[in-house]
Amino acid sequence: MIPPSYRRRAVVALGGNAITRPGDSGTVEEDYRNLQDSLDGVVGLLQQGYELIVTHGNGPQIGNQMIRVEMAAAEAPVLPLDLMGADVQGGLGYMIERVFRSKLRQHGMAHRVCCMLTMVEVNADDPAFQDPTKFVGPFYDESTAQQKAQERGWTVREDRGRGWRRVVPSPEPIDIVQRQEISTLVDAGTVVISGGGGGIPVKRLPNGEFKGVEGVIDKDFASAVMALALGAPELFILTGVEQVLLDFGTPQERPLSIISVEQARRHLAEGQFPAGSMGPKIDAACRFIEGGGSRTLITDVFTLSAALAGETGTWITA
Repeated sequence: MIPPSYRRRAVVALGGNAITRPGDSGTVEEDYRNLQDSLDGVVGLLQQGYELIVTHGNGPQIGNQMIRVEMAAAEAPVLPLDLMGADVQGGLGYMIERVFRSKLRQHGMAHRVCCMLTMVEVNADDPAFQDPTKFVGPFYDESTAQQKAQERGWTVREDRGRGWRRVVPSPEPIDIVQRQEISTLVDAGTVVISGGGGGIPVKRLPNGEFKGVEGVIDKDFASAVMALALGAPELFILTGVEQVLLDFGTPQERPLSIISVEQARRHLAEGQFPAGSMGPKIDAACRFIEGGGSRTLITDVFTLSAALAGETGTWITA
C-alpha cells in the first residue's frame, strides 16, 4: 500500500541512450553532452512537484571497464565484477549529479542531489547462479576464451557468431540494502541517484553480513524493486522508443497508449516483446504494479514531458 504522503514520489529509470547513444564512441565528453539533453525531462518532473529517485543503466561503461581491467591484468590485480560495478556506478552517478546540479542552478531550484552507491540483495540460491546467461566484457577467439575460463573460473560462450565472451548470472533482485538511507534523503528533499546498472549484487550470509557476488542485475527489475521498497506509486522507464509497439517491424505495427497488466502479460506471453529488448521492461512494469504500484510509463527519455501530457508514451496500469 502506497503511503498518502508519497503520492508524488517516483523512480525514474534512465536507459542507456540517456548517457551513451547508438553510434557514439562512449567518450566522457559525449556522455556529458547527452546528459545535458536527456535530463531536461527529469528536471521537469521536479518542477511538477515529484520526489525522485533516479536509476540508470551502465552497459557500455561496465563493458569498457572490463576491457581496461583485462588490458591491465599484467600490471595490476584483476578486480571482481561487483567492485567493477561499484566503480562504474560511482563514476556515472558523479556525472549525472554534476549535470543535475548545473541544471537546477540554471532553473533557480533549491533541490539537493546525492549519488548513493547501492547494494541490491539477491538470493544466494537463485537458479541464475547455476545457469549464467548475461554476456559481459570483451570478445575473444575461442582459444583465448577457453584459456581465460580455465584460469579465472569463468563460464564462456559464443555470442551469436560475433566471438566468445564471458557469461555471468543475472539473479533476481529481492531488496534494496540502502532503502532506509535513500528514503531519508528523499524525505529531506534530495534527488537520489542510486541503483546504477541494477545495483551491486550482494547475498546475505548466515551471520547477516553481505557479500558481493559475480553477476549483473537487470536494471529495470531493480528499479521496480526500488520503487516498491521506497513507496513510489509511479515508475518511469525511459528507453529509446516513444511508445511500446505491437507487431514491431511489420506492416501491422501499431503503438500502445494505455494497457492493463493483464493485457501486457498476454502480449508478453504471445512473444510480442523479445527478451533482449522490450520484454524485461514490460515484465518490470507488471511486477511493479502487481507488487502494489499505481502505474508505469514507458517512453523515450527525450519525450518524457510529452508523454506526461498524454501526447505519446505507453502507460501500464492495474
